[in-house]
Amino acid sequence: MPEPIVLISNLSYAYPSSSGPGRLALKSIDLSVEKGEIFGFLGPNGSGKTTLFRILSTYFLPEAGQIRVLGLEMRRHIQEIRRNIGVVFQYPSLDLKLTASENLRHQGHLYGLYGGLLTQRMARLLDLLELSERSGERIENFSGGMRRRLEIAKCLLHRPQMLLLDEPSTGLDPGARRNLWSLLKNLNQNEGVTILLTTHLMEEADQLDRIALLNHGQLVKVDAPAALKKTIGGDVVRISASEAASSSLLTDIRAKFGGEPVLLDGLIHLEIKNGHQFIPQLVEAFPGRIEAVSLGKPTLEDVFIHYTGQAFWEKTGQA
Repeated sequence: MPEPIVLISNLSYAYPSSSGPGRLALKSIDLSVEKGEIFGFLGPNGSGKTTLFRILSTYFLPEAGQIRVLGLEMRRHIQEIRRNIGVVFQYPSLDLKLTASENLRHQGHLYGLYGGLLTQRMARLLDLLELSERSGERIENFSGGMRRRLEIAKCLLHRPQMLLLDEPSTGLDPGARRNLWSLLKNLNQNEGVTILLTTHLMEEADQLDRIALLNHGQLVKVDAPAALKKTIGGDVVRISASEAASSSLLTDIRAKFGGEPVLLDGLIHLEIKNGHQFIPQLVEAFPGRIEAVSLGKPTLEDVFIHYTGQAFWEKTGQA
């Protein structure tokens, strides 16, 4: 059986501090990514996904533990790894005063590409990413979606085996986001590129082959989106009550019906089977105490709540 394209063993990382022990951003991560996957790191700000992305892109070196990329140990073979991966950072690295072709040509030179080979690869990528007709225009005239596509073209010039993207949909409108995802799936299925990305968008994570769910620098769960949602096994009921009554209602629901309801952002979340049958019992049990109630199938945000007991969006900071 071939080795995974990424193999992480017992990885930890702390940011340096002049006043004592640094802030631990990653804690004992064990993870593998198979060749040909579209794999994502999902987590709120401060979860560790950006730090992990920076390590995988060789921007940071691992402090403790081991990382193998493309079968190569990162500390010993960093230059060879860099020659075989493409990286799209969250913030653009394009020269806005140059044309699309000029940006690509300069990128090609960095990888030792010149002459007819470079021209051929540029033409193919401009066509693949639907930028051929605008190749002679300055980037300052491009939309956000076009700039993102050109960023990806830059990173594909040297034909990497793996593409890493940090929050690729940042700043894109819904239409540009759909186009970007169509492109990524085309690269994966027709060009054979393994794709790793970070995201905090649930609808984006739902399109991945597998997800690594991160929280406070730790790996919470890894699986396909559908499989993660199945671990909840039922429906999710969300109950709204007055702010003053929410805590006592939570306690009473737990006492009467059992389970593990949690109060987050003013809503009581309860996982239960046959939620449509449960709701009338709930309302009848607590007349006048419930302002609103809703029923839905589990989402990835519900999965995060299930495994951490915390709301996805209440984190701050970056890691």
